[in-house]
Amino acid sequence: MSTTHETTAPPVIAEAPEPVRGTDASNPYDLSPTLYNQDLAPTKRSGRPWRAYSIFTLWANDVHSLGNYAFAIGLFALGLGGWQILLALGLGGALLFLLLNLSGFMGEKTGIPFPVMSRIAFGIRGAQIPAIVRGVVAIAWFGIQTYLASVVFRIMIVAVIPPAAALDANSFLGLSTLGWISFLLLWALQLVIVSYGMEMIRKYEAFAGPVILVTMAALAVWMFIEAGGAIAWTTPDSKTGLDMWLAILGGAGLWVTIYGTFVLNFCDFTRGAHSKRSIVRGNFYGIPINMLLFGAIVIVLAGSQFKINGTVIESPADIVQTVPNTFFLVMACLALLVLTIAVNLMANFVAPIYTLSNLFPKILDFKRAGIVSGILGLLILPWNLYNSPVVITYFLGGLGALLGPLFGIIMADYWLIRRTRINVPDLYRNRPETDYYYRRGVNTRAVAAFAPSAAVALLLAFIPVFASVAALSWFLGAGLGAGLYLLVADRRPQFTDVSGEPIAVASTH
Repeated sequence: MSTTHETTAPPVIAEAPEPVRGTDASNPYDLSPTLYNQDLAPTKRSGRPWRAYSIFTLWANDVHSLGNYAFAIGLFALGLGGWQILLALGLGGALLFLLLNLSGFMGEKTGIPFPVMSRIAFGIRGAQIPAIVRGVVAIAWFGIQTYLASVVFRIMIVAVIPPAAALDANSFLGLSTLGWISFLLLWALQLVIVSYGMEMIRKYEAFAGPVILVTMAALAVWMFIEAGGAIAWTTPDSKTGLDMWLAILGGAGLWVTIYGTFVLNFCDFTRGAHSKRSIVRGNFYGIPINMLLFGAIVIVLAGSQFKINGTVIESPADIVQTVPNTFFLVMACLALLVLTIAVNLMANFVAPIYTLSNLFPKILDFKRAGIVSGILGLLILPWNLYNSPVVITYFLGGLGALLGPLFGIIMADYWLIRRTRINVPDLYRNRPETDYYYRRGVNTRAVAAFAPSAAVALLLAFIPVFASVAALSWFLGAGLGAGLYLLVADRRPQFTDVSGEPIAVASTH
């Protein structure tokens, strides 16, 4: 064991924690049952299954989500041409590659999920702030994405069974009979997948990734042929000069903002990563490279449709409905369903599961927390949320704006203040003398940095006078949060690096 201080002395590094004297023999490391369970525990290094391909397939699914296509096609509609869209996506992809590596390395080193990671900067109790914000956003979007998938499912059902269209004419709590059938079937399917744990999610993502890439590429080729082998590279309203460059930078900024949720809790997945190299390779092929492929598909889809009839589609689902062959229409719908479920599982289901498990570690394991998350996603009647601009903009948009400051504070604390030196067992101990107890479990310095940076992020996102920089609100919030935290952070303690291996569990649980 060697010893160091952060600024004046070398760090204290321990490969394994010593049992705490005086504790019960059945709990030699004095772990608190209100902070530790099998799902919140760090993962053992041996046997971690998430290699480069697993990381890549996360992005193969998420990048090609229907929401992302709607966003990127929107850039075409707003006056950006082919090369400009590729440049915006390329810039956004490069920034995301850097941010995701920083976040991912934290999970690989410690083996802990996001709510536990938040304890480092915010304290063992204060960590509920970032965990709950992330979890609430995820639950709402889980329901919304399931609803959007059910719309595609309804299209497929009517194509195969035309009389089923009669079930789509009534309404109960905002959905038709066919809508309820479609939604509940997809909702239940996702609960079944999640009930088998993170390893089943990894396997599903690995299966879905190639399906999505082949389907979207095939759809682009079909549209290109339909357009006579030529596409429109721009619309008549194409931007030029300063407006064009501002739109490109704004598009890149918004692209990163879309991933603001995932950047924050990427450690939920990389805690099972085989190595840092696996993360870098998976992120490289899955983010910048995959995003350029995604951009090419967007340009072909939007440009082909505009070439055909002068209109701009809103989503690939609009094209699927026009496929004249029932068999191919059904195959395309199935692929979109596989895609949306894959995106939902990774982006909107895992986060609230760990949040709920962190809130009630004695009661909720991964499976039970998954069921509760799913029920909450159903009870909020998400189709009504989706159809309410006020809810989407001010509630979900407001919560989303808070993610930038949280990211900045957590990253500044881990990388710049502690220099990656983490006492993992102390993250599960509820004693005043431990590293992350702070004041009654809350690091008031992190909260003090979060409050003003969160207020600024909200103002930038919603006040019309700041519309020109609204696309950069996530970056500005993250930078301000990090800067304020660096000003107020306590640099006096001696930070120790203690492995969590002795209290770790297998990553395939």
